[in-house]
Amino acid sequence: MIPLKDDNPTNTFPFVTILLIVGNAAVFAYEMSLGHANIQAFVRRMAVVPYEIGHGIAFQEYPTLLTSLFLHGGFVHLLGNMLYLWIFGNNIEDALGHARFILFYLICGIAASATHIALNTSSNVPVIGASGAISGVLGAYLILYPRARVLVLVPIFFFIRIVRVPAFFVLGIWIVFQFIEGLPSLVADSARAAGGVAWFAHIGGFFVGILLLPLFKRPRRLTGHDDARQFPE
Repeated sequence: MIPLKDDNPTNTFPFVTILLIVGNAAVFAYEMSLGHANIQAFVRRMAVVPYEIGHGIAFQEYPTLLTSLFLHGGFVHLLGNMLYLWIFGNNIEDALGHARFILFYLICGIAASATHIALNTSSNVPVIGASGAISGVLGAYLILYPRARVLVLVPIFFFIRIVRVPAFFVLGIWIVFQFIEGLPSLVADSARAAGGVAWFAHIGGFFVGILLLPLFKRPRRLTGHDDARQFPE
């Protein structure tokens, strides 16, 4: 199930969401310009390494909790993350306000990495990607707009269907999938057991987004546009 767009209007222009997408794309373009050997060195320097942070080996490792959020391991990795950020991020930016949204996004990303570190303190596998921060956005979206309609692409064997389903269905399946895929990492070799994906970073970001939402959400503005934002069954 791949989300394509939502039917959820906004009141404000999502310039922070757009800046985040442009920033991630720019960093990825820079990565690609480095060449294979230099990419590995750059990623190692900017990525989160659980063992080094968990054991406090070097103070300079802590900024990687932020820098890692703007690195991606390939075009598909980048495209998938930015698609989710574009579909769901604009509404959360609208609900929180621009300044609150960027702070919310970064805190969710840091918390997501911290969750992964806590469960993988002996891992030397670098962790990169915006998905932990975006997971926090998804958690907030689930709480604020559970009935919003999301257009999704559903592959069924050799056929593809495009349907509209409620956000709670899309995001509910998404978080269950994270648990199913992530459980092996609790009983085996961390990232290798999870297929190289930090599933519990996604889970941590998602639930931190839900917990932080009441602290960051600005008071609802009673406008005709807001009153009209109803999602029928």
